[in-house]
Amino acid sequence: MTAGQESPTVGTPYGAVRGRWEHGVAVFRGIPYAAPPFGPRRFRPPVPPTPWDGVRDAGAFGPTAPKPPYSEAFAQYLSDPVVPGDDCLNLNVWTPEPGPGARLPVLVWLHGGALTRGSSAVPVYDGRTFARDGVVFVSVNYRLGIEGYGLFPDAPANAGLRDQLAALHWVRDSIAAFGGDPDRVTLAGQSAGAISTGALIAAPQAQGLVRRAVLQSGAPESSDRDKVRRMVRRMATRLKVPATAEAFAGVDRDLLLRTQAEAGRLSSPVLGGPAFGIVVDGDVVPRDPLEALTGGGAAPGVELLMGWTRDEYRLWLVPGGLLERVDRLGPVALAAARARCHCGHEVVRGYRELHPEAGTAETVGQLVTDHLLRIPLHRLADARTEPSYVYEFAWPSLLPGLGSCHALELGFVFDTGDVPDARRLAGEGAPQELADAMHTAWVRFATDGEPGWRRWDASHPMRIFDAGPPLTTYGLRDRELALWTADAAVTGPGAGRRSRLRG
Repeated sequence: MTAGQESPTVGTPYGAVRGRWEHGVAVFRGIPYAAPPFGPRRFRPPVPPTPWDGVRDAGAFGPTAPKPPYSEAFAQYLSDPVVPGDDCLNLNVWTPEPGPGARLPVLVWLHGGALTRGSSAVPVYDGRTFARDGVVFVSVNYRLGIEGYGLFPDAPANAGLRDQLAALHWVRDSIAAFGGDPDRVTLAGQSAGAISTGALIAAPQAQGLVRRAVLQSGAPESSDRDKVRRMVRRMATRLKVPATAEAFAGVDRDLLLRTQAEAGRLSSPVLGGPAFGIVVDGDVVPRDPLEALTGGGAAPGVELLMGWTRDEYRLWLVPGGLLERVDRLGPVALAAARARCHCGHEVVRGYRELHPEAGTAETVGQLVTDHLLRIPLHRLADARTEPSYVYEFAWPSLLPGLGSCHALELGFVFDTGDVPDARRLAGEGAPQELADAMHTAWVRFATDGEPGWRRWDASHPMRIFDAGPPLTTYGLRDRELALWTADAAVTGPGAGRRSRLRG
């Protein structure tokens, strides 16, 4: 089928869907993969959608999960569309060749947003460019915040992660009809989406559903259960209700979202604090995902592409002027960073010696970034026998102060720099050749598992994406990370990385 023909129609296990031809690819939006998670199904694991008769129109994005808006400081950089409605467990498919027989590689995308915001309708996540290049692209909505990651005594944990698992089962059962190969599925995500991806490839219930995985600015982790409970209790205190799923289900939804935003107002990767997160539940997450993936036996055969941006912390500190406040605090901020990262004086002193030009905020930001991302991803790459590829995104935004911040790489990975929302972070005039290089690497990885540079080994090869042609360097962050190894040898292993990334 080609553009100009009648609207593409595809059958799924629950009924037929009619999409649209756009930019030469077939697009199906808002397909339910599970029933609406409200009423008696609220705070419960997802269940299959009710089958429908006839052909369901799939021309528009489906409802987004309930979520509070970004603060004004973050909203200038990050878009977050809202589509009202209860049927929020839906997904979208872009495909160049709908119909069985094509057996094209598949990329399933989990959006970021600190597990409290975001959706598949964010314009930067337009899957047309992947479909244009021969990859069937699927983007997923899942429950967020208290609805998806509240921890209650009377409901199963990790509802949002269970939603994502249900979406993967839908892909296994349905994607061949859209031209995809269910045996060549790459699961990818950024920030909270990457953390979710790590949890899923470690989950016994997801074994066999994913062949490759992409972790962008998020490492496998589990949150401390008490930390999540504190977030729920904060909300319960404000609402004057018991901290149970039954009680929360009786609260007006808009009031619940406002209360969630208030309770989590000061939580951030730099500051820490109570936040929602994936927890060990003895079921979908039987043990910490990083421990499972580095301990052997988990995710056999899954190849990995993973990395970070050079200045992740700038999206966490620049909005609202926090970067300047951290610089002014000086030694107090460094002491707080030590406590936040569970490291000794020698680590901070080592960073100062390696980077004497760095201000306090930059030192704090890089310490937190290494604690949350680079150390666990290095550890993951070192432990895996399957091929792993590591990158660093180093191109600085054209907007003041942002540098190579968290989420900046998204417009380049998706090759959607022409979308106005991508310019919120990148500014005007971002280099197309950088988008060509990153997007091509992701397409190659989803297609054949080789993004175009040397796989991880003892020499620590890392692809650097910056202005000009991409290059491979070796041992780029080894000196900094060696400080943590020496510190652990003196003080013992640090506490876990129990924080949620924003963006």
